[in-house]
Amino acid sequence: MSFILGIDVAKAKLDLALRRPDGRFRSKVVHNTPDGFQALSSWLTRQGVDQLHVCMEATGTYWEAVAEYLADAGFTVSVLNPAQIKAYAGASAVRTKTDKVDARLIAAFCAAQHPEPWQAPPAALRELRALVARRESLVAMRTQELNRLSVAREPVRPDIQAHLSYLNKAIAEIEAAIRQKIDDDPDLKAQRELLDTIPGLGEKTIPTLLSYYGGPQRFTRAKAAAGLDPRQHESGSSVRGKTRLSKFGHAALRKALYMPAMVTTTRTVWGRRFRDRLAAAGKPPMVILGAMMRKLVHVAFGVLKSGQPFNPSLHDA
Repeated sequence: MSFILGIDVAKAKLDLALRRPDGRFRSKVVHNTPDGFQALSSWLTRQGVDQLHVCMEATGTYWEAVAEYLADAGFTVSVLNPAQIKAYAGASAVRTKTDKVDARLIAAFCAAQHPEPWQAPPAALRELRALVARRESLVAMRTQELNRLSVAREPVRPDIQAHLSYLNKAIAEIEAAIRQKIDDDPDLKAQRELLDTIPGLGEKTIPTLLSYYGGPQRFTRAKAAAGLDPRQHESGSSVRGKTRLSKFGHAALRKALYMPAMVTTTRTVWGRRFRDRLAAAGKPPMVILGAMMRKLVHVAFGVLKSGQPFNPSLHDA
């Protein structure tokens, strides 16, 4: 690519570092809003940009809108794990940390490493993910209010109860909107039916899985979005750190898989066999639960990729 654009993403602004073909940089700051995206596009045009590789960190959800905007504009976009940039900064002996420096560091990493392109989800998946995220926010608010209600004094109880009534209604409405969104898309509807064949997955988890893995095939590996692969920390004969989940993927996806993993390992035949096999190998309960979460992602990914319903005989070994 002739031009490399590094973007340091924040909630309110985007720090831009455009690496020109001669290695020189141009910097700019724009708002992280649709108007800011238009300003970014105009600035790129003035810089004479033709081919462009854009790199940015996955910072919360603040990166998604600008990544989708630039991908829709036809540019190559790569979304990086912040740990990669932190490690690259250490290897490059960069000691200064400002937004402008970080943007240049991201552009330098992009030029040196040529990370894989990120594929923007289609519009239907973007809308489904927004609805799923809103449902989770409403459920969290309802839980907070229920906890407050249990210890609230009498003067504030009616207000909390009124808010709970509103939240219950809002949750029911958004769950209906999620079902309708899936029903209106033939591909998503067929994929929902495939995921529904997997014991342990329910009507709350399936839309979450579809919002990340549904629609056209965008991932070559199941762990691309989940961050459920184990991370080991060992060195020599003395360092034996506890194995943990890498958590390189979406936290919302891991959260959605926790209860299905509990149900699968206790109430389904194939899940109990999976649990008993790991328990016999000396694995503690939480490791088994994490392994089942990862297993559910792989099973769901395999069902969607093959287009075939869940087959328990493939998981009895």
